[in-house]
Amino acid sequence: MNTHKSILWLCIALLPLNSWAALRQYSAKVETSSWQLKNPNRLQCSLSHELPGYGKAIFTSMASKQLNMEFELDMLQLPKNYGVAAVYSVPPKWMPGQASKTIADMTIRKQYNGDLPEQAAWTMLSELEKGYWPTIYYQDWYNQYDQVAVGLNASNFTVAYHEFAQCVANLLPYGFDDIAYTVLNFNFGSTELTKYSKQRLSMIAEYLKEDQDLELVLVDGYTDSYGAPGVNQKVSVERAVEVKTFFSELGVASERIDVTGHGERRHISPNTNESTRALNRRVVVRMSKP
Repeated sequence: MNTHKSILWLCIALLPLNSWAALRQYSAKVETSSWQLKNPNRLQCSLSHELPGYGKAIFTSMASKQLNMEFELDMLQLPKNYGVAAVYSVPPKWMPGQASKTIADMTIRKQYNGDLPEQAAWTMLSELEKGYWPTIYYQDWYNQYDQVAVGLNASNFTVAYHEFAQCVANLLPYGFDDIAYTVLNFNFGSTELTKYSKQRLSMIAEYLKEDQDLELVLVDGYTDSYGAPGVNQKVSVERAVEVKTFFSELGVASERIDVTGHGERRHISPNTNESTRALNRRVVVRMSKP
């Protein structure tokens, strides 16, 4: 953003909300301001705020190895052009003498909702908690004479935010991509799950209990090429069934688990020595989403 535009946005942010005729304003009224936690679970937490006549503001955190947060400005009318919006923390009128603070620049993309990454999203939440109104300013893409200001009303925020923060704290410390494909290895002739296998399957089971939309898990058993083919086929099925049984004991419905034994087919490693053969004695657990 060049100097002229930076000064323009700063002037907009510092003006009272009713002092510029060409500034179209969208925000909830104090008495109707509503913040809602949408369907909280251990996979996703979403805190939303209605913006009458404009759309919705949404903060979202997902199950992951790392704490994360994203802000999305869900617009009824998507941008027609590309541009940049300025995001400020603006004090409401009952905070006289307080100054506006710059939060971030938001990229406006044609036919996409506006969004901001983790740092800016957390800043907006902390400013809301203090009673400030994070406000987004940009040049209207439909009317060259208008600027647009979209304000997030901090009224009635605290209770919903505390519930949201609790939801975020309870998210699983891993996501779908972390457990979508798992290989479990076995000792020669054994169907017994190792300590690592049980830990890994427990993680997958926790995820499956939360994600009911994931209908089917594929469990494929394999052996090395030592032993009679018939015996190997039987062992490969038993290994896959052992995984299915473990899932069932942890509360995963058995009809969600599809078991297949492949015997000594589909090797992934040579069978020339013990270390390479061991890689073929395996069960593969696969999940996919539409």
